[in-house]
Amino acid sequence: MKIGKGISLAMIALLLVGFWATTALAKNEAKKVKESAQVLSEIMKIPEKGIPPVLLRDAKAVAIIPRVLKGAFVVGGRHGTGVLLVRGEDMRWSDPLFVSITGGSVGWQVGGTSTDLILVFKNLKDVEGLLKGKFTLGADAAVAAGPVGRKASAATDVMLQSGILSYSRSRGLFAGVSLEGAALLVDDDANAAYYGKEGIASADVLAGKGGKKAPGTKKLQGLLMQYSEQK
Repeated sequence: MKIGKGISLAMIALLLVGFWATTALAKNEAKKVKESAQVLSEIMKIPEKGIPPVLLRDAKAVAIIPRVLKGAFVVGGRHGTGVLLVRGEDMRWSDPLFVSITGGSVGWQVGGTSTDLILVFKNLKDVEGLLKGKFTLGADAAVAAGPVGRKASAATDVMLQSGILSYSRSRGLFAGVSLEGAALLVDDDANAAYYGKEGIASADVLAGKGGKKAPGTKKLQGLLMQYSEQK
C-alpha cells in the first residue's frame, strides 16, 4: 500500500513538473512573438536602410528570428528560434509557426553580440520544402543577402536568382547576411507549447486552427499587413 502511494505521489510530481515546464515554454514563446513584432517594427522605421517595401509586398512568407545566441558565429556553431508567417491567397498573414535555425557559413561572423535575423521568402515551394522537414539554406533553396533601402529594385540579379533573401541586425546595424549552410527547422515543441496542443501539425497552425494564442500574434500579423501594403 505504501509503495502504491509512493508511486502515485511520484506520478503526480512528474505531471506537475511537466505542466510547469510546458507553461514556462509557452510563456517563452509568447515573448518570442512579442520580440519578433518589435524587431520588425524597429527595422521598418528606418526606410532608407531597412527591407525594401517591394520585397514585403511580393513576399510569400517571412521568418523573424530575434536574438540569435551571443558570440562570434562559426560553421554549425550557433542557434536561434523565431517565427514564420505565411501569406495566404487572401493576402492575410498566417498565425506564427515556430522555427529554429542552426549553423551557417562564415557569413554569420558578426561577432560578440546578439543578432536579429529576417528571412523573406519569395516562393511558396521553399516554404513547402521547410514544412516537409530539415531545410538547408543554400542547398534546398537559394539564399542571398538582401538589398536594403526604399529605392532597391525588385529586378536586381540577386533578387531574381534567390528564393530567400536574408537580413541581420547587430549593434544597431542592419544589412544583408550570408546564411549558406544554415539549417532551418519547424520547432514542434514550441508550437505545441504555444498553442496548447501536443503534436499540432504545421498545416493546422498556418490554417488558423492552432487554438489559443497570445495577444502578440495579432500585433505581429497587423504589422506585416501594414508593411506589406506600403507603396
